[in-house]
Amino acid sequence: MRRLLDSLYRFTLALSAACLVVILLLVGAQIFGQIFDSVLKLFGYPPYGFLIPSLSELGGYLFGAASFLALGATLKRGAHIRVTMLLGAVPSGWRRMLELWALAAGFAIAVYATWSLGEFTYFSWKFGDVSSGLLPIKYWIPQSAMTLGLVTLCLALADEFVETLRNGSPSFVKAESAITQGQE
Repeated sequence: MRRLLDSLYRFTLALSAACLVVILLLVGAQIFGQIFDSVLKLFGYPPYGFLIPSLSELGGYLFGAASFLALGATLKRGAHIRVTMLLGAVPSGWRRMLELWALAAGFAIAVYATWSLGEFTYFSWKFGDVSSGLLPIKYWIPQSAMTLGLVTLCLALADEFVETLRNGSPSFVKAESAITQGQE
């Protein structure tokens, strides 16, 4: 089960990175096209007018997908921003209880968000909702990526809850320590 979950976290993180690479390529192509047009004008030729339709819309969808797809993996790797002042000031028994409470509350909120977004995605698919930009993008496509990211976050939170019950602290605390020690 551990290998399956870790593979899922790596997979969604790779999808997230792929979304960012596609954004880079699209924006880079648009910039290259503008430079090419400027060079053509400089030599007296008419500009080609290279344009990627709905670039800002595509970039927004890809960025949203990248952000959501990375949620589970970044939690497991200790890369989420956490306020730990209270946790550092309480004894370890209380810290464990606070960690469990935070994980349970986060899980409940994530499940609600996942359910709501999943339902929203289903209705976007059912009714064929499309964007109003130059490219008619079906809304369920980016919404599906976001829903997958939230499902992964739910699994990661449940995984950390079980880890905290078993070992007394979440696995991301060790990952955070490694990150902090590497920066010093």
